[in-house]
Amino acid sequence: MRVLHTSDWHLGRQFHGASLLSEQAAALDRIVELAAQAEVDAVLIAGDLYDRAIPPAEAVQLFNDTLARLSRGGAAVVAIAGNHDSHVRVSIYDPLLSAFGVTIRGDVRRAAEPVLVPPRRGGEPVAIYPLPYLEPAVDGPALAEAEPPPQRLSHQAVTRLALDRIHAHRASQPSRRAVLVAHTFVAGGESSESERELSVGNVDRVSVETFRGFDYVALGHLHGSQQLDGVRVAYSGTPLPYSFSEQHHTKSVRIVELDAAGSPSLEIVPLGVGRPLRTLEGSIEALLSDPRHEGAREAWLRLVLTDEVLPMQAMARLRQRFPHVAELRHRPPERERAPAAQRHQQVHEATSPLALSLAFFADQQGRPATAAETELLGRALEAGSPGAER
Repeated sequence: MRVLHTSDWHLGRQFHGASLLSEQAAALDRIVELAAQAEVDAVLIAGDLYDRAIPPAEAVQLFNDTLARLSRGGAAVVAIAGNHDSHVRVSIYDPLLSAFGVTIRGDVRRAAEPVLVPPRRGGEPVAIYPLPYLEPAVDGPALAEAEPPPQRLSHQAVTRLALDRIHAHRASQPSRRAVLVAHTFVAGGESSESERELSVGNVDRVSVETFRGFDYVALGHLHGSQQLDGVRVAYSGTPLPYSFSEQHHTKSVRIVELDAAGSPSLEIVPLGVGRPLRTLEGSIEALLSDPRHEGAREAWLRLVLTDEVLPMQAMARLRQRFPHVAELRHRPPERERAPAAQRHQQVHEATSPLALSLAFFADQQGRPATAAETELLGRALEAGSPGAER
């Protein structure tokens, strides 16, 4: 049995105000191509299909077209709702689509209803359990049934309730290999800046041990490709980087093969699509003239300027060389400052308005005023004095 594990497509997402739809389309083209080349039996999409609950029409069209192409290629498609998705909207046509080998599950009450996928190369079907993102306040009471919990459950507790149902179903069925598709934050996983927090603190974490008993657990939510229990429990990561915290990720999909006993083996396949992300640091003149930065022209850029004072029209000037600057930061060089008591003493001992202004400037900027700045301050004070001509 061979599956392709992907997740967190976030269709419709923007990058610092710029549309990513063309890059997302290229990434999905690559996923369709890899699924066909590897002749996978199923494509698992572990949540956050869209970036928001009501996605733009173009994102919905891209998603629908991709599912149709995967299905025509002969692979079953099993997708779940993530924390960015509307569970009702993404799964509204699940009963109809399931007849065509496409499952999009958003109803946690159906967690114990597996999708049975027969391998193309023969052998017993594999049970794939789609477990959508669990919201403890909503799904806890639904899963507890006759005895609603007295207080809000943790993600760990509500996940156990859902998995108890799945394991009870498995116990009543003939012995077969089982795969879980879930969207959650497993303890020990490495997060990035572009993931939406599931809750305050660490109460959103679910332990790896919670997922015992499955041959493979295809996870979504964390944007970096990583595994937490050897090959068996893993995140595929996003197909594209969605923040500069992901600039060092290698975006990929996981092709997992289960042998007859359910033991998984893994191939990680880089996607190699989309505009790269880079961070450059230096003075504006160095960034505009250094030939070593020529290769960054086509990347999404975060630029950190180290000029003492933020240059005028810095973004406009930088975009003449780097058209895809997405973020501009200013980090002036740190200067050694006199002790606070000494700086405050200089302010108190100032004998004129100009001396007081210069002492205050040095206290705030961490350096004395230049000759030009001193002259400007002096002229400003003269112009504002009671006897100045107006």
